[in-house]
Amino acid sequence: MIVAPDHLVVGCATLAQGIDHLARLTGATAIAGGKHALMGTHNAVMKLGPRLYLELLAVDPDAPPPGRPRFFDLDKPAMRDALAIAPALIGWAAHTDDLDDALLRATIAPGVATKMTRGDLAWRLTIPDDGVRPAGGVLPALIEWPPGVHPAERMADSGVTLVELAASHPAPATIRAALAAWKLGDAMHVSYAATPRLAAMLRTPRGMVAL
Repeated sequence: MIVAPDHLVVGCATLAQGIDHLARLTGATAIAGGKHALMGTHNAVMKLGPRLYLELLAVDPDAPPPGRPRFFDLDKPAMRDALAIAPALIGWAAHTDDLDDALLRATIAPGVATKMTRGDLAWRLTIPDDGVRPAGGVLPALIEWPPGVHPAERMADSGVTLVELAASHPAPATIRAALAAWKLGDAMHVSYAATPRLAAMLRTPRGMVAL
């Protein structure tokens, strides 16, 4: 089983808001991604590495209600109110070459393996039935792309790279154990805090930037 960081998820009230915010922060512009029909969302993306990218994620105003809770807490009033003020890093995903095995190893359930599509891309992603982020967004969603396929390989170099991923949580030892079960123990530093928080440090054309 191979597991590694796949992408960061930055929630935004609208994609226009998110693209403008990220451009002002980093000096780089995210490009249009596509729609997630199952979730009633759409995105824009920015390459961070060979198999790593940043995703701006927003509710798609043109999509019908999905008939189920959207992922990453996007239906929660508190999340919507916060994102209306400013985009924020709300989660991340880790890719695996064997999602079923990774689920068997989970010490904290990341959700149900769900088939997703966006344009000509298809993949499997863990999504909790209630749409609530595991461990408040500190633990990743797990994603399995088809062999030899990764969307970051289609993206142009943005000049932005991920330097460090960190988190805080009321039970840091539990989070560290969950990450270690997926061989992600070195992927993220986890410390104690009264409430869960995720942070990322990026190297950008405008210097070091924290999300």
